[in-house]
Amino acid sequence: MKPMYERVAIGDGCSVRVYHRKLPRIPFEWHHHPEYELTLTMNSHGKRYIGDSISEYGADDLVLVPPDLPHTWASNRSLDNTMPQVAIVIWFSGDWARRLGDCCPEYEGLHRLLRRAGCGLAFSADAGAALREQQAGLLSESPRERLATALEALCMLADADAQPVASASAFNSSVGGPSGHEPERINRVLAVIDARFAEPLTLAELGAAAHLSERSLNRYFVQHLGESVGKYLNRIRIGHACRMLADTSWPVSVIGMRSGFPNVANFNRQFRALKDTTPAAYRKEFAGKARELDDASAALSKRSPSLAGS
Repeated sequence: MKPMYERVAIGDGCSVRVYHRKLPRIPFEWHHHPEYELTLTMNSHGKRYIGDSISEYGADDLVLVPPDLPHTWASNRSLDNTMPQVAIVIWFSGDWARRLGDCCPEYEGLHRLLRRAGCGLAFSADAGAALREQQAGLLSESPRERLATALEALCMLADADAQPVASASAFNSSVGGPSGHEPERINRVLAVIDARFAEPLTLAELGAAAHLSERSLNRYFVQHLGESVGKYLNRIRIGHACRMLADTSWPVSVIGMRSGFPNVANFNRQFRALKDTTPAAYRKEFAGKARELDDASAALSKRSPSLAGS
């Protein structure tokens, strides 16, 4: 199965992106991206899929995933059913981490960590518990404090016991085609879609953003993202609608319109095609499950639109 490409928005004025995820269960979302990802999963039990590795995971699961290696977690139960399952995800670029290690001997350990992480690293539960104690800093509203805490965590893990989780061949067989470092032209189109998915968007308009013809744009999307522009845009719109159905009491027709569907009949048809259920049934499934709100800023709890609703 071809993994989805996730466009991770680090954010202006930030070197790391921290995502605080709270869910009744963690769904299967097979994806990849060009950033390193350090993920701590808590109050959850299930299977972890990284490259060609499938392993069971449990409390305080801590894994470092390198760029372009497909991965996902999929839970089957909570360790404490009265609490949500939680994942703290830290995304960062290896480029600045290596430069920091070059110029600051205090951070030379970053080089060792990134060298070890070529096929992913699964750390001990003790390391996961140690990172759990650093939640306050990682979820701070201050970007500087988040960065400082993340750097301390990465340096702590530089020499920590860990097991590789995938083979080198996983990169060649899982992603296929070009690496996750998508061409800048495609990133420009993704940025337009992320910002304006609820508006009428034509292939001609999106192609102009990338200086590509409509045919070339579709070919680029199929080559790099594994689907056409139309399918990608539709998935983004349905993902946004799912969040609104779960989070608001707005009428289905209003949610459809705000998600980019001109009429409710088209919205229902497209939603059923992608989710195998109706918007009303989807909302009913989430009834009574109040979303766990985070005290940190919204940037810590909002996922990149390219995977938010999958």
